[in-house]
Amino acid sequence: MIISVIGAVVLDDIGRDEARRRAVEELVRPEYQQESLIDRIFRTVQDFLDSLLDNAPGGVPGGVFALVVVLLVVAALVLLIAWQAKRATRSRRAAADGLFGVRERTAGEHRAEAERLAGESRWAEAIRERLRAIARDLEHRAIVAPQPGRTADELAEAAGRELPEFAARLAVAARLFDDVTYGEAPGNAEGYQAMSGLDQDLRAARPAAITPATAGAR
Repeated sequence: MIISVIGAVVLDDIGRDEARRRAVEELVRPEYQQESLIDRIFRTVQDFLDSLLDNAPGGVPGGVFALVVVLLVVAALVLLIAWQAKRATRSRRAAADGLFGVRERTAGEHRAEAERLAGESRWAEAIRERLRAIARDLEHRAIVAPQPGRTADELAEAAGRELPEFAARLAVAARLFDDVTYGEAPGNAEGYQAMSGLDQDLRAARPAAITPATAGAR
């Protein structure tokens, strides 16, 4: 929209005042009353190009070719910003769903799904499912209390307090989960095997017995 106005201004070779007037008319249209992110970006681009016109005696330095180069650079920046915004939205949605997402499954169901995904080399999804299996199993065995919206880091912290010998591995597993969930890392077979090994070891682990003295302190 705004870029098309700018292009028309250059190609028709009209004055700077007329260019500014047309851009202002474009911006005050009703759809700009509630600007989206992209509209705000385009408005910023308009301001930038206006400054080029104002500060360049005799028109745009380098003529139309220079302006085309500027527009291409700006278009690339717009695409980058839009991609980052989409990624941030996706991350916020995943964070809102918590560790388990929106589906309720048992530990066994998470493990079966993890194995199926691993068999298809879908490592990021398999890693997520395996950590969910770990979380469900720890909750089922009352090692950690169920907590809606719990994050992987919170799980690692809570389980690490009850099973201190696993604290370091749990922290690594939480970071791996975050990397493949929010950082868009692809995951790999080694990461999945490490998560599976942790799951197997945790299934045989028991919290340290509470001594009478410790129980009295609590």
